[in-house]
Amino acid sequence: MEEWVLKTEDLHIQFLHDGEYHTAVKGVGFEVLRGHTLGIVGESGSGKSVSTMSIMGLLPKTPHCLVRGKAFFRAENNAAPVELLSLSEDDMRGYRGSQISMIFQEPMTSLNPVQKCGAQVVEMLRQHETVSRKEARARVIQLFEDVMLPRPEKIFDSYPHEISGGQKQRVMIAMALICHPRLLIADEPTTALDVTVQKTILELLRSLQQKYNIGIIFITHDLGVIAQIADEVAVMYKGEIVEMGSTEQVLHHPQHPYTQGLLACRPPLDSRPRRLPTVSQFLEGKEANAEQMPTPIIDTPANATPLMSVRNLQVTYALEKNIFGKVTKELKAVDDFSFDIFKGETLGLVGESGCGKSTLGRTLLRLLDHSSGSITYNGKNLDQLSHAEQHELRRKVQIVFQDPYSSLNPRVTIGEAILEPLRCHHLLSSQSERRERVLQLMEQVGLAPEWYNRYPHEFSGGQRQRVCIARALILEPELVVCDESVSALDVSVQAQVLNLMSELKERYGYTYLFITHDLSVVKYFSDRIIVMEKGRLVEMGSSDELFANPQHPYTQRLIDAIPKV
Repeated sequence: MEEWVLKTEDLHIQFLHDGEYHTAVKGVGFEVLRGHTLGIVGESGSGKSVSTMSIMGLLPKTPHCLVRGKAFFRAENNAAPVELLSLSEDDMRGYRGSQISMIFQEPMTSLNPVQKCGAQVVEMLRQHETVSRKEARARVIQLFEDVMLPRPEKIFDSYPHEISGGQKQRVMIAMALICHPRLLIADEPTTALDVTVQKTILELLRSLQQKYNIGIIFITHDLGVIAQIADEVAVMYKGEIVEMGSTEQVLHHPQHPYTQGLLACRPPLDSRPRRLPTVSQFLEGKEANAEQMPTPIIDTPANATPLMSVRNLQVTYALEKNIFGKVTKELKAVDDFSFDIFKGETLGLVGESGCGKSTLGRTLLRLLDHSSGSITYNGKNLDQLSHAEQHELRRKVQIVFQDPYSSLNPRVTIGEAILEPLRCHHLLSSQSERRERVLQLMEQVGLAPEWYNRYPHEFSGGQRQRVCIARALILEPELVVCDESVSALDVSVQAQVLNLMSELKERYGYTYLFITHDLSVVKYFSDRIIVMEKGRLVEMGSSDELFANPQHPYTQRLIDAIPKV
């Protein structure tokens, strides 16, 4: 019989809000076997992350947070298990980081912005092991190479803001693995990664698991990833485990309507239904399949005038300067890029983390300066706009940022955050009309109207991203740049948001530049796709044609790496 490394029993977690206790987790119990991976799946806010945070002792020990139940951990083979929830903070520090480690969901806020990436990982290593600085540096750089970080010596000496979101996530993975823990809790560890690196990271976790016999709890909303890595699966819904079993059993013979809904609402690779099914349909007993009528592809006439036209765009960053401030080494983040976006279409942009996708998107909105080339919008060169024209451009062109944590003001309620663009652009005549419009849109993107006066910290990552999407769409813009806008969402809410964006596109003629690393989503949602590698455009074509017959080896590699259930 396999030995377990972690066992939870009757776990209950409650939070105090508005004078009442609300139950986030109720009666959860599971085992993690040594050398096995337990996958925990469920919608955003279902209690996945908070359950594991209680095991790590990361929840506040105050009357505002009540934790009941047991969590037993075996620190050594055949040793008596330790009950983690009863440990003092000092005792817990002996286990946290060294024997139980965690890869957090959001690398942007988990890394110290004023400390270099390498120093943060070295700090973790030297906290738990007696090693010299030289040896620690060598081990960290080696692990940076193992997790596929480019230029590991350079990133070792870089601050978090100097690297991409996917690269930050890989630094977090290295930090969690540096002490070779017996239990690894991976909370959405591949969400920010493109499919090729995701495949490599999953293989890396598997190899390290076999080498050190690590038990892994793998939390994700991507059932394709669960199929690749998990041995057992627990499905959580509203704080409870509704289905548990082997990966084969749960994914191929789901019993609970919730599990069936999660599997059904993933964007298919072999078809393009007009609407994706949602979990609520299965929970209500409707079990409706996706509408069979395919989504119409926008076929732009050859002589059509583009909404936005980009020609020979180049964006460079200085990597090194001499003593006189002259640039001696530079990085071409966007290199000689040319393309058109036509009104009413969805143009997908895919590529690996760090290839320049987000830089390109922000440059189109004039949030970053370009070194050379031109960007025209409705025939006007963006470099020659007046102040008033730039203000109008801000209303017509909106962006949904990749990171929902840093793009929301923590001191402003989510309702006011969504309403603010209406006030800034003097739209609608009264505050009550603006509020009514906000409440209507909140409901459309899956946010309860009674959450209007809540603050960002009261929401999960996926819920915050829905706030950001609502804030961008509130102005009914002509062009929306979606920078990984659905990557933080679980598949059910992702289906709702994609359906919403499709409806808005049909109703108002919106145009989208859809930046993502999720190829199944971009294939379903886009009319045309651009493939970007190391700042350059390597392939462009219609969505179906590009997936059916990819020409460039890089595109072929991306498609081959898509995880499948």
